[in-house]
Amino acid sequence: MALLPLRTVRLPTAAEQFYDGWLADLEAQLAAPKADWYRLTRELLFQIYHPGLPEYDALLQDPATSDATRVALLGLDPRNVTMEPEYYAEVDADRFARVKPLLWLWQSFDRSPLGHNVHLGVRFRRLLAQHIFARVGRNFKAFQYVEFSFGYNMEVGDDVVVHRNVLLDDRGGIVLGDRVSISDYANIYSHTHSIVDQKDVTNARTVLEDDVRITYHATVLAGVRVGKNSMVGANAVATKDVRPYHVNVGIPAKSIRVKPNAPPEAYVSERVGRRDREP
Repeated sequence: MALLPLRTVRLPTAAEQFYDGWLADLEAQLAAPKADWYRLTRELLFQIYHPGLPEYDALLQDPATSDATRVALLGLDPRNVTMEPEYYAEVDADRFARVKPLLWLWQSFDRSPLGHNVHLGVRFRRLLAQHIFARVGRNFKAFQYVEFSFGYNMEVGDDVVVHRNVLLDDRGGIVLGDRVSISDYANIYSHTHSIVDQKDVTNARTVLEDDVRITYHATVLAGVRVGKNSMVGANAVATKDVRPYHVNVGIPAKSIRVKPNAPPEAYVSERVGRRDREP
C-alpha cells in the first residue's frame, strides 16, 4: 500500500493575503469585549449571499422589496430563526443563546459558495470553534457540513480532523482526543432515547481517545469510550467501548483484529462476567 501524504496547495499570493486580512478582521470583531455576534452574523451573511446590494435594514424596509426577499433577509439574522437544539428540554438557554449566532454562521457559510473553498473554510471554522467549543486545541480542521447539537459541550484536542457531513451530537458531551480523525458521514452521539418512551432521554458523555479513527458512515452511540489508537470501521455501529488498538467492525461493532503497532497489553483477553473466587 502506497504512503500518500497530503500535498501542499497554494493560492495566488494576492488571494491568500486578502483572506488573511479578512479572517484577522473577523477574529478581532469576534473577540471584541462588547461584540454583538448576532448582528455580526447577520451582516456577514448579507455580504456573502447578497454582495453589492444596499444596506440590510434599508433593503428590508423598502416597499419595493418582495415578500420572498424579505423572508430570505430575515433568515440571515439568527434572532429570526430557531434551531433544533433550542427545543431540547436540557438545553442551557443562556449558553446556547451565546453560541447560536456562530452555529448559524457556520452552517450558513458552509451552504454558500465560500464553504467549498478548503483553504478559507478550514480556517474560518477553526476560528468559530474557538468561540463555540468548551475547548479546542491547535490545528483543528473541519470540512463542510459538520453539525453539532449545542456546540458548547465539545472538547477537542490537538490536530483533530473532521471530514464532510459529520454529526457531532454533543447533548451529553463529546470529547475528542489528540489526532482524532472522523471520516465522511460518521455520527457521534451522546444521547439516547428509551425504547418505551421517546421523551425519556439519557445523556452520556462519549469519548474518543487519542489517535482514534472513525471511518466512513460509522456510528458511535452515547456513552461509548473508543480507546486510544483504535478504529471503528466503515458502516460499523459502536454500541460498547472499543479497546485501545483494536479494530471494530460490524453491527454491533466487534473487534476483528489488533493493530500491529499495539503494545503487548492490547492483546490480553477481556474477562467477561467473571469474579475472582477465594480459595
